[in-house]
Amino acid sequence: MENLQLLLFFIIFLATALAMFFRLIPALLALPLMAFLIPLAAGVSVNDTIHYVIGEGAIKLHNAYTVAIFGSMLSILLQKTGVAQSFIKKGAELAGDNPFIIAIIMIALIAMLFTTLGGLGAIIMVATIVLPIMSSVGMGSMTVVGIFLFGLSMGGILNAGNWAVYVDVMGLSVAEIRPFALTVFGITFITSMIYIGIQLYRDGHDLNLKKIFIVFSLFIIMLILIAVVIFVLPQKDLDQVKTIINATGEVFKWFIAVIIMLLFSLSALHMFGIKKHNIQHIYWTAYFSPLIPLFLILFFDMNFIAAFISGLLFGFMATYKKGGMNTFIRSVLEGGGVVMPAVVLMFGIGMLLNAIMGPSQGWSDGWPVLNLLQPFLMKIIPTNGWMFVLIFALLAPLALYRGPLNVWGMGYGLAAVFLASGMNPGAVMGLLMSVGQIQGISDPTNTHNVWLANEMQQDVQKVLWNTIPYTWSLSVIALIVAALMFF
Repeated sequence: MENLQLLLFFIIFLATALAMFFRLIPALLALPLMAFLIPLAAGVSVNDTIHYVIGEGAIKLHNAYTVAIFGSMLSILLQKTGVAQSFIKKGAELAGDNPFIIAIIMIALIAMLFTTLGGLGAIIMVATIVLPIMSSVGMGSMTVVGIFLFGLSMGGILNAGNWAVYVDVMGLSVAEIRPFALTVFGITFITSMIYIGIQLYRDGHDLNLKKIFIVFSLFIIMLILIAVVIFVLPQKDLDQVKTIINATGEVFKWFIAVIIMLLFSLSALHMFGIKKHNIQHIYWTAYFSPLIPLFLILFFDMNFIAAFISGLLFGFMATYKKGGMNTFIRSVLEGGGVVMPAVVLMFGIGMLLNAIMGPSQGWSDGWPVLNLLQPFLMKIIPTNGWMFVLIFALLAPLALYRGPLNVWGMGYGLAAVFLASGMNPGAVMGLLMSVGQIQGISDPTNTHNVWLANEMQQDVQKVLWNTIPYTWSLSVIALIVAALMFF
C-alpha cells in the first residue's frame, strides 16, 4: 500500500511540475492542485486536506504578501509622482553607457546587502532602487530579473543567518562551513558573469571585451584577498577587526538616524510650503523615498510593514503638490491591484508548503506525507563521493516546486533523515547549499521570483527556463567540490 501511495505521490508531483515547466497549466492553478492531491495520495482525508492544507495554507505566507502589497503601494506612488522616471534618468546619467559595468556594480551591491538582509520586504526595497537603474541602460527585463536573482543568491550564501541552521541542526562549526560557502560563492560569481555576458549579448549590446576582462580580473583579485584575510588572519585579529567595525557601526547608526529625521523635517516643510506656492518640480528629498524603509530596517530592525508605511508617509510629504492626496489614495488602491497576481500565487505556495511539511498544529503523530517519504529517502543515501555527485546532480531539479530537495519545502526534514543514517554532516550541508542555488535563483515558487517577474512584466516560468542551465551547472560543480571535501 505504501509503495502504491509513494508512486502516486511522485506521479502527481512530476506531472504537475512538468505541466508548469512546459507552461501547459498556469502556476496559479497548478500549485493549489498539487497541494490538494499530494496529501490525498498519502492518506489524508478530504476534510483535513481542505482545512489544514487549503484553508491554513492560503494564509501561511500572510507576512510575505502583506509586505508585497505595501511595497507595491510605495512603488506606484513613486511612478505616479514622476520620481521613478526621474530617478531612472538620473541613474542612467550617473551610471554611464556600459551595461556590463553597471551589471557588475549592481550584482555586487545586491550580494553585499543580502549577506545581512533577508525576506521579501528587503528584496522589494532594494529592487525599487536597482531595477530602474539596470533598465535605464538598455538591459532586457529578463536580464534584470536574472542579475538580481544571482546577486540575491550570492548574498544568501554568505548570510550568517543561513549558516546558523547548519550549526544548530548539523553540529558544524563556522570554520567547517566557511571554506565550502566561499567556494560556492566563487562558483556562483563566475557563473553570474557568464550569465550577464550572454544575456547582454542577447539583448543586443556590443560588449567591450577588454573592459570586461579588466573588471572580471579585479573582482577575482578582490575575492582572493577576502579569502586570504578570512583564512590566514588569526582569530584574535579577526575579533579585533569585528570590534572596530561594530563600534564604527554604532556611530554610523546615529548619523543615519539624524539624516532620516532631517529628511522627514525637510519633506514636511516642503509639504506645508507647497500649499502656498504650488511648485511643480520634484523636490530633492523625494529621491530618498525608496531608501527610507531600507535604512529603517537595516540599521534599526524596524518591522517591514511599519518601515514601508514610514516610506509611504515620507514619499507623500516629499512629493506633495496640488491633488497630492488623491494621487496618494490612488497609489494605495492601485498598489494592491498591481501586485495581486503575485499575492494569488503566494496563496498556492503556502498551500503547497502545508501539503509537504504539514500544518503547525493538529498532527502529533507526524504528517503522513513526510512519514511516507522518509523510508524511501533512506534508501537513496550515497555511500561514496561519486555516487553522491551522480545521484544529486540528477535529482537537483527536485529543489524546484517545493520538492524533496527544497530547503523551504522538506529539505531540512530530508537532511535530518540523512544525518540519522550516518551521512557526513558536511556532505549534507554541501548537498543543500549546492542544490539550493537552483532553488534560490530558478524556483518559480519563490516569493521573490514571483514578485520580481511580476514587477518586470515577465512570466515566472520563463525565468526558470532562462536561468536553469546556469543554476543546474553551478550546482553540479558545487556537488563535485562537496564530494572532494567531505568524502
